[in-house]
Amino acid sequence: MRFIVLFISSLLLLFGITSCVDPADIVINTSVDVLVVDGTITNLAEPQLIRLNHAQSDRLTGRSGTTPITKASVEVLVDSSEVIVCHETEDGTYQLPADFKAQIGHAYQLRFTLSDGMQYVSTQQIMQPVPPIDRVTARFNATSLPFPLESGGDYRAGHDIFVSWQDPANQQNYYRWEWKLWEKQDWCRSCRQGVYAVNTILPHTYQDKTFYVSGENLFEDCFIPTNYLEAAQPPFHSEQYVYDYPCRTQCWEILHSYAIDTFDDQYSNGRQIQERNVAQIPYYDSTACLVEIRQLSLPKSAHAYFKQFQDQTQNTGGLADTPPSAPVGNIRNKNNPQERIVGFFTASAVSAVRYWLDRKDVKGLPFGDTDPAKRVQQTGSAFFMPSICASPFPNRSTLTLTFGLWVALPGP
Repeated sequence: MRFIVLFISSLLLLFGITSCVDPADIVINTSVDVLVVDGTITNLAEPQLIRLNHAQSDRLTGRSGTTPITKASVEVLVDSSEVIVCHETEDGTYQLPADFKAQIGHAYQLRFTLSDGMQYVSTQQIMQPVPPIDRVTARFNATSLPFPLESGGDYRAGHDIFVSWQDPANQQNYYRWEWKLWEKQDWCRSCRQGVYAVNTILPHTYQDKTFYVSGENLFEDCFIPTNYLEAAQPPFHSEQYVYDYPCRTQCWEILHSYAIDTFDDQYSNGRQIQERNVAQIPYYDSTACLVEIRQLSLPKSAHAYFKQFQDQTQNTGGLADTPPSAPVGNIRNKNNPQERIVGFFTASAVSAVRYWLDRKDVKGLPFGDTDPAKRVQQTGSAFFMPSICASPFPNRSTLTLTFGLWVALPGP
């Protein structure tokens, strides 16, 4: 799960802003300037990623942003002896070798050095076993979502996902849940100030002062013309416009869970756990979708951290609530022990189940069909609207480009 998103979206709250104050009356007199680490390795055959980011807020506006930390030296120490080196796959993301899978009962520790020489190390994390998920069920709930899908709106319909499992006896177990959602997407690309081209557009090659001409090499991207002020060039449109393009094959939008859900079996040790609500899947579209539910084990220290973060980001706002503080994780700066670092490195065993959510029990319209502007809906646009916050605007007069086609760029 991209837990980093939840970290950053909550940082301003955690550094002193509480929800019992009218947002219009807030004057931000603090700043966020922290290193954020996101890393949970698992026992599954999947990419094992460590993400390093720098989160900072503008001192004047209070708006927060993140910058990926690049060129770091990142490694995972196994059982205090074996060193596994990570490589940077994209800015700020460091991946362990493709064949690496963590193992239950083994100890893991994160170590990394930044380009400025600062060295960081996590506490050691021992991967705990996780019991398998026995059963997954889903029920439609008109108020499933804890927060409305749209700012200022009140749409909260979705499906509550429940899991059942046998909790092991005679051992303390700590759990966390994540979900991944595959939604059918019929519209795959938007081009601003241009059109989508399958093949390259030949430079400085025009036809009848009206068309651009495509070549034979694949391009598969938006072609945005440059005004060269050439006499033969088609008219250049400076007005703002966006064209949306339908998918040419079956396409799915992949969404990830956005909340933390933890559980301690202190009062249910060894029992059969029946239908615990672990996910709320938004009712974006009336078509069926695929949901993957992941049940993760946690070491005791990791559970304490995630539970604290869960309480501070999801249960605040009452008059009796204690103002939240920044959740400092299990990573320290070896050069400067006073540095506050947000995030947690841990190791989790995973039981994953994929569930086909047919949405046959829904009531009312999906969020994608509740466009307040009442714009004409294009075919297959129900999920496009909530993901882009607009209905698709197709380019009706331009064909998908292939070799040798002449292509006109119409105005908006």
